[in-house]
Amino acid sequence: MIDKVVASIDEALADVPDGAVLLVGGFGGRGVPMKLIPGISRRGVKDLTIISNNLGMGKDGDLGMLFKNSQVGKALASFPIRPGCNDFKDAYDRGEVDLQIVPQGTLAERIRAGGAGIGGFFTPTGVGTILAEGKETRELDGRLQVFEQAIRGDFALIHARQADRHGNLRFNRGARNFNPVMAMAAKVTIVEVEELVPLGAIDPDDVHTPGIFVDRVVVVGR
Repeated sequence: MIDKVVASIDEALADVPDGAVLLVGGFGGRGVPMKLIPGISRRGVKDLTIISNNLGMGKDGDLGMLFKNSQVGKALASFPIRPGCNDFKDAYDRGEVDLQIVPQGTLAERIRAGGAGIGGFFTPTGVGTILAEGKETRELDGRLQVFEQAIRGDFALIHARQADRHGNLRFNRGARNFNPVMAMAAKVTIVEVEELVPLGAIDPDDVHTPGIFVDRVVVVGR
């Protein structure tokens, strides 16, 4: 039987190397893999590329700890700075991190395109701003649009409410956010899950991410 459950966070992350590109789920404080991120910190890997909507919310276990520990060399995000959460800003001010701002809808679509095997897409978002500098532009349907490349990651770190041993996932409401598209766009998808349920307990209509996109599941509790 296919069984994607691993015994611990450290086992799930054992092959994450220096220089890895990590897709990290979450929107604000919802759906963030707050147990996997400290596991990355414990591994001590460096020169990571982090792709996430936010870069820390000032909470224990969020992405701020990786910037505080000087483990990140590049970041792509829509909302990198939050008042009262200075770990990313401090690392940026020290010259440790290159930052690429990506509009939120564009970020989601670039990741979705990566998971769908599409090379990229044209969008009017960002035309005429510094976000379009150096990128191909084209007029489509009378509007100038900019080409955005698909995003793919080496690893996706995501949080789910429920999983079975095959890796089928169910998310809790708004905690779904970026997690499903990130699961599709990574070479290896690692999921921290609150509850492991028996096979068949998640109705097929309620499977938000099929197990085909999941490589490892680790149970962390609520």
